[in-house]
Parts: sequence; structure tokens; C-alpha cells
Amino acid sequence: MSLLDRIASQQKWTLGLLALLSGFFFIGLGHIHLFDWDEINFAESAREMIESDNYLRVQINYLPFWEKPPLFFWIQVFSMKLFGINEFAARFPNALFGAFYLFTFYFIGKRHFSAKFGLIWALIFFASLLPHIYFKSGIIDPVFNFFIFLSIYFMIRVLAKDGKAIWKLALLSGVFSALSVLTKGPVGFLLLGLTLAVYLIYKRFKVFPSIKGILFFLVGFAAIISCWVALEVSQNGWDILWQFIEYQIELFRTPVAGHEQPFYYHFIVVGLGCFPMSVLAIPLFYQKKDETPLDLRRWMLSLFWVVLILFSITTTKIIHYSSMTYAPLSFLAALSIYRMISGEIEIKKYVRISFLIIGGIVSLAMLVIPIILMEQNWLLSITEDPFAVKLIENSPTWTFIDMIGGIIFTAGFVAGFIYLRKGKLGEMLISLVIGTSVSLLVILFTVMPKVDQLTQGDAISMYEELEGEDCYVESLRKSYAQYFYVKAKPGLRSKEQDLEWMLRGDIDKPVYIGTRYNRTFLDEIGGFEIIKEKGAFKLYRRLPKKSN
Repeated sequence: MSLLDRIASQQKWTLGLLALLSGFFFIGLGHIHLFDWDEINFAESAREMIESDNYLRVQINYLPFWEKPPLFFWIQVFSMKLFGINEFAARFPNALFGAFYLFTFYFIGKRHFSAKFGLIWALIFFASLLPHIYFKSGIIDPVFNFFIFLSIYFMIRVLAKDGKAIWKLALLSGVFSALSVLTKGPVGFLLLGLTLAVYLIYKRFKVFPSIKGILFFLVGFAAIISCWVALEVSQNGWDILWQFIEYQIELFRTPVAGHEQPFYYHFIVVGLGCFPMSVLAIPLFYQKKDETPLDLRRWMLSLFWVVLILFSITTTKIIHYSSMTYAPLSFLAALSIYRMISGEIEIKKYVRISFLIIGGIVSLAMLVIPIILMEQNWLLSITEDPFAVKLIENSPTWTFIDMIGGIIFTAGFVAGFIYLRKGKLGEMLISLVIGTSVSLLVILFTVMPKVDQLTQGDAISMYEELEGEDCYVESLRKSYAQYFYVKAKPGLRSKEQDLEWMLRGDIDKPVYIGTRYNRTFLDEIGGFEIIKEKGAFKLYRRLPKKSN
């Protein structure tokens, strides 16, 4: 009996292993600053809910923030009530949902296949790079995607008539769809609808939700959404909802500055970032005749392609926009491994070659990047940008110690490749699990503090020094760090007291503005003086006239 079989044969061992692996998501959550934009943006909205005692309105700088509904911020608020307003609390919800993913995949896999399949599904998901990393973040997507996945899962069971109480499954699908909408907006319902449409077209509408199923889905969806709408309208009127909807439409149509990428961007992100499951899933993309319980393979393919194509054609492309592909891709990889182990399909040569190439690229990047960063003189010779030059000159000291994480990942990858060639897929999985989790943990404590320091640490440290001072703080670059790390209080300035007012208006308290080293805009405005320089960042101050 293989190691996987022994673990899967005893549920208490499986649950214990999944609990142990889940613990990796919580280690080091507060070790580095939150990163601009998204992490700090969302944590700041949660913090402002607490500070303003207004838990219905999502805000940034105490002004309405129309981009996101409130559910994720409510979860972060609860975490901050438990652990304080800090980085650990901001990232804790996603670590918790990381555990939910592992256990959910295991129990779904066990229900419809076997305990061994459920274990494989959880392990390959845990062993893949981006899925593992984003549970240590403070972004919305892990929670958002979890609700979408469950909504689709229960819809799958509705169409397959899997169970006696189909109405309950439809109700649950509606509830989780509504929760996804309350987490990130209408795109949650859109992904469910498009996935269902693609699957129905593929089946030539030979299957279709019953009227009863549709009604109970709508009941579940409406019950959740109406609670939020009723609260919002009772407090702020219907205009607030129309502004939110208009903003969501505009957000989908208009590119976010700095995030325009080529069409194939997400294909590369998923292919490289989701190693090894992106490689091991390949055989399941090409099987024409394939029967699985609930037709799960076709459903997962539908979801995967809907997400990948939808976010490839949108104007704004950010790395985590394609993260909803992780769940279906992990299922396909797990099914591929499961069938390879059972001998149903062969371990194709192209899988081994792809595994070697993609894994080799990722390993090489982890090993080479620290070496490149050690070569300060060479980096200075290839750039003339003043800001980049200043960053390089003030870069933390990079050493061969920073390669340890890459070395561990490479060792796990090489061992996994050797086991793959020998057909020992259980041992391959264990090697990849250990290599990924340990290497990323080492990188978190060795490399990431230096990345944090290099990209934003100096600016944040200057803001932290202003905490508690009665002043205005802004930044000339798009940033939310000045709000979160100064811990700005509500009511400091009115809506009319914008950046232009702080630059030239009749201010009543000191104004501090952070900017990059090479920006000289404030030098040309009277009353501003540089009071601090750290690395590639400067902090200006302007005093009110009565204080001069």
C-alpha cells in the first residue's frame, strides 16, 4: 500500500495532515507590510469602518469607495476586532479560507470519487505556487472565488439531480452566488451564469435547471442580496446603489492605469504561476470521451475557460484576476494524477517534458533573481531612470542566503520530476508539497522583507512616524499607505479639502505629502520643504500661515 493509500485509508490521518498543511498559511502573516495597492486598500477600508463606526459604507480616506461591496471588509473588521488593526489581521481571513479550500476539496472529492482522490486534490492545490501564495495575502479574491466555486458546485448537483432535496441544493447555490456578489460585485453572478451557459450549450440544452430549481436559486440569492439592499437603502437611499452599479460597469470597460497587458497575459500567469498543477492537468484537456461523476470534468473545463477568456478580453489585467481558474485547474490536475496512479491513462512524454521545462523556468527564476539583485553596479549600468537608480543605490544587501528558498524549491521540483519519471506519483506529490511550502516560507522570511523595503518600506516608515500627529497626509503617487500607516482619523477634512487645497489652499494644520525621489513638483510650490528623505522617497511638509 502506497503512502497516499495509507493516509487516505484513515480519515483522521487525512484531516490531521490537512490541518497541518493549513497551518502554513498562517505563519508569518504579519511579517511584512501590506503591499500597495490592493492589500492596503482593502485593509484601510476595513480600518475606516471601525474608526468611523460606519459598517455599511465602504470608504477610502472616509470618502465612498464604489468599487467593492462590503462583505470582505466585514470579515476583515471581525479579524481586526480579534487581533488588532495590523497586517496579521488583514491577511488572517484568507489564511482561514485557505484551510476551507483544502477541506472542501477533500470532502467533495471523497463524496464523488474516493478519499484518495480528495486527498490528491487538496495536496496538488496546496503544492501549486500562486494558489499557495494568495492565502497569505490580504486581497479579496480567495474569499470571492470560494463562494463562486461553491455556488457552481451546488448548481452542478442541481442539474445532475444529485440528492433527494434538490431545492436545498438550488437554495445553497443561490446563497453562495449572492455571497460572491456581496464580496466583489456582479462579476460573481456573471461567472456562474457564463459557466452554466457554456455547459448547457455543450450539452445542447439536453439538461436544464427545473423551474423549481430556478425559483429556489432566486430565493436564496434574493434573500442575501435583499438584506444588504434593505440596509443600504434605509440608510442612504436608492442613489447609492445606482452609483455602485454604474461604477461596476465603468470598471469593467475602462482599463486601470498601469494594468493594460496583452491578451495572452493570463495564459502565462496561470501556466507558470500554477506550476505544477498547470502541467499535470494537461492530459484532461484533450480527452474527448470521458465520464466523471456529475460530469465534473466538463463543468471544470467550462469554468476554467470562461474565467481565462473573460479576463483575457477585459481591458484591465492584474495577476489575481485569473485566480478563479485555480479551483477547476486543480481538479483537472488531481483527476489526471488519480488516473495515472490507477493506470487508466499513461504518463505521457509531453507531460514529463512540460513538467521539466515549466518547473525549470520557475526554479531558475527563484535562483537567478537574488543573484541579479546582488549585481548593483550592473543594474545601475542598464537604467537611467532617476527613481530606479535611487532604489538600486538604497537596495538592501542581497546575499546567497536569499537563494535558499529557490534551492529548496528546486530540490523539491527535481525530486518530483524523478518520481514522475518512475511513475511514483504519490512520492512526487509529497516532494512537491514539501518543496513548495518550505521554500515559500523561507522566501517569506528572507527575500520578502527586502522586497518590501526596496519597493515601499522607506515610504511607509516615514508615514508611521506621523501616527498620532494632528495633520493632513497625502501622496503624489497612487497609494493607500499614507492612510493605513498614519492611521488617519475620520473628520480631518471635508470633501472640498482635496489635494489642490492642501497644495495651495488656506490650510489649518500641517500638510505632509510623500513622493518619489525624482519628483520635483512640490519644489515649485511655495511653502513646501523637504523634512525627510529615505531611500528613493521624500516627505514634504507645508505649515499653515499662522505657524510660520
